[in-house]
Amino acid sequence: MITLLDRPIWSALTTTHMALAEGDGLARRYQPGFLPMAGLAVDTPQAATDYAALVRPGETLYFLQTDPVLAPAGFETLIATEAVQMIAQQVPAAAPDDAIVALGAEDAEEMLALATLTKPGPFSLKSQALGRFWGVRESGRIVAMAGERMKQPDYTELSGVCTHPDHRGKGYARRLSLHVAGQIVEAGARPYLHAFASNTAAIGLYETIGFSLRRSMHVAALRRPD
Repeated sequence: MITLLDRPIWSALTTTHMALAEGDGLARRYQPGFLPMAGLAVDTPQAATDYAALVRPGETLYFLQTDPVLAPAGFETLIATEAVQMIAQQVPAAAPDDAIVALGAEDAEEMLALATLTKPGPFSLKSQALGRFWGVRESGRIVAMAGERMKQPDYTELSGVCTHPDHRGKGYARRLSLHVAGQIVEAGARPYLHAFASNTAAIGLYETIGFSLRRSMHVAALRRPD
């Protein structure tokens, strides 16, 4: 059911990504080292209590859901902003693109360096445990990449789309996004993605490859003080 995407972190961690989850009750988080993200089944005091038990002192975790994110007592809200969730209606067929290559475990440190520089969203050395990634190299270095992040039954999130600042304007983000979306469709799932509501350039790009707005979303980063 498409309502799985209303709380995509929770639904991923209680279905396809269950093996990467930590927690029980009404809260789940990705195990440390994979993604600093958590989700609740519902917004209730008990869910907040279950979540608080999962967070280490000084740790910050991100939430993404249709409802406003409420911080448990004693937590700091570092980020609270709006995003959009887009879902593919029809992905155009991508022409063969020899510049796009599969990325593997041996590329993890270089991928993390690119993600740290460009900030496409939470990323880690273990992000490839979530799904497949592809990239473009120039002079042997990864200059752009995109891949899969959260997964639910019948749905896979397109994420991690980023290009090194020195190589923007070459169409890599569009080509990689189209490639990843096509790979998701070939695997039998429907692609979806998230973007900050203020990032109109990215939203416009995704519209050109068959994505349309599904829901407005709320993003928050909650920190437990030391």
